[in-house]
Amino acid sequence: MSDTAPIAADTAVPPPAKPKKEEDSLVVFLLKLIVVVLLFRTLIFSSFSIPSESMMPRLLEGDYLFAAKWPYGYSQASMPFDLPLVSGRVPAGMPERGDVAVFKHPVDRVDYIKRVIGLPGDQVQMVNGVLHLNGDPVRKERAGTLIVTLREGGRCAEPQFQQDGPDGAPTCNYPRFRETLPNGVTYEVLDFGLRQADTTQPVIVPADHLFMMGDNRDNSLDSRFPAVPGQGVGLVPVENVVGRASFVFFSTDGTAEWLKPWTWVTAARWSRIGRGI
Repeated sequence: MSDTAPIAADTAVPPPAKPKKEEDSLVVFLLKLIVVVLLFRTLIFSSFSIPSESMMPRLLEGDYLFAAKWPYGYSQASMPFDLPLVSGRVPAGMPERGDVAVFKHPVDRVDYIKRVIGLPGDQVQMVNGVLHLNGDPVRKERAGTLIVTLREGGRCAEPQFQQDGPDGAPTCNYPRFRETLPNGVTYEVLDFGLRQADTTQPVIVPADHLFMMGDNRDNSLDSRFPAVPGQGVGLVPVENVVGRASFVFFSTDGTAEWLKPWTWVTAARWSRIGRGI
C-alpha cells in the first residue's frame, strides 16, 4: 500500500483585478454625457434665446425656448454647429402656415426666428398694413393693448406709445391685433400704424422657399426686405429651417446681475415659463 498522497490540482488564486480609478469613471461618464447631449441637440430639441422685440407680443426679449427638430425633418441647419452632415432635408418636410420657426439667415447663417406666412407657390403682399395671401386679405381684428413695463433707461419703439402706469412706472402701450390665416391658425401681431413696409409688391414664393414675417410688423426685418446680414432675411430656403419653436423654458426681464445671485430669481418672468408657442 503506497503512502504517497495524491498530488493536488493547481489551485493558485489569480491576482485581484486592479480597482478602477475614479478618474477613469469620470471620463467615461463625461463621454457618455457628451454623446447624449449631442443626440438630444441633433434629433430632438435645440435651445434659443430671443434677442429682440420682432416677435412680440408672443415672444419677448429675454425668452429662452426649445425648438423641436423632428417635425420638418433634418438638414445641415438642424445639425449642431451647422455641420454639413446632411444634404437637403431628410426626410423631406415642410412647415405649415402660422408655424413659428427658427432658421439660418440665407447669407451669414445666423439664427433667426419668425412666423411662416407664405409657402411655395403662395402670393404674399401687404396692402395698407393688411396681409394678403393669394389675393385675399387675411382677417385682422383689434385685440386690445400690449403693456410692457420699461426697464431703467429703456424706451418704447416710438415715443407716442409711452405712458405712465398706475404706479407711475413708465410703460409702452402697443396696439394688438389678431390675424387668422386661411388654414385657421390665429395669433396676435403688433401694428404701430402705416409704415413703408406696410405696402409691398406681390411676391410669388418660389419652390423650396418660405416667406417669413415677425409678429411685431413694424419692427421686424423679415422676408419683406432683401437678404442682407444683420438686416432682412429675404425668401428663406426650406433647408435653412432649424426647427419649430415649441415652448419657453425660461424668461428673464434682463435685470439680473451675475454678482448678485438673488437677482437671478427676481428677474425671472415665472408666468412665461412653460408657455407653448
